Amino acid sequence: MSVSQKQPQDARVEHAGLRPPLKWAGGKRWLAPRLRTLWQGHTHRRLVEPFVGGLAVALELLPQRALLNDLNAHLINFYQRLQHGLVVQVEMQNVGRLYYRQRQRFNALIHRGEHQTQEAASLFYYLNRTGYNGLCRFNRKGEYNVPFGRYKRIRYTTDFCAYAALLSRWHFVCLDFGQLALQPDDWVYADPPYDVEFTSYSRHGFDWEDQVRLAEWLAEHPGPVIASNQATQRMRELYGRLGFTITLLEAPRRI
Repeated sequence: MSVSQKQPQDARVEHAGLRPPLKWAGGKRWLAPRLRTLWQGHTHRRLVEPFVGGLAVALELLPQRALLNDLNAHLINFYQRLQHGLVVQVEMQNVGRLYYRQRQRFNALIHRGEHQTQEAASLFYYLNRTGYNGLCRFNRKGEYNVPFGRYKRIRYTTDFCAYAALLSRWHFVCLDFGQLALQPDDWVYADPPYDVEFTSYSRHGFDWEDQVRLAEWLAEHPGPVIASNQATQRMRELYGRLGFTITLLEAPRRI
């Protein structure tokens, strides 16, 4: 792979203070610095994340161009609102009674087809910060069903305008990963739901057939590809069969 110009330093300095705006189970803040060492020499490429999740990797790498996807439509709506300078105007307190009222309101917006609104994005942020352990979980009806959290104190953000300039450079979409239009030289980082029982980050889930389909889709890409997953025996056999180099890392477990 060729080595090209590095990303301009002023971009990293300008946006280096931005942290992931959400709590996210399985987030990759711990892995992002290691990914940055692999990203060096490829900063001319477009970053593609089929499962963007908590945005930790993109905020670490700070690419000039990015295609950031997730099957969780509420997550993508939140990021798209950040692109335009989201200011949260819903009531936010670390109080169980309010939490369940706001959760009911959020689910009502979902049922009415108003889940792509600014109010829905604001409620999603509040529920994420206040709900149990950073979980994002939906039932088969597509309703958010995470219980109230156990935090003594929560620091809420109301003004996200600081994210607008950076995120406006990136393209956020909500598609099945197989529908993403990759370019041959894209730098792809895939962090799908792990090969474990719980996969309900969106109403659609992610089963073993999806894991196989993803691995085969990644193997066909001619550009750089990195994937992370639970190191189950069948997962190691799958990626090994497709020609991937497998590296085992100790990962933090918070759930």
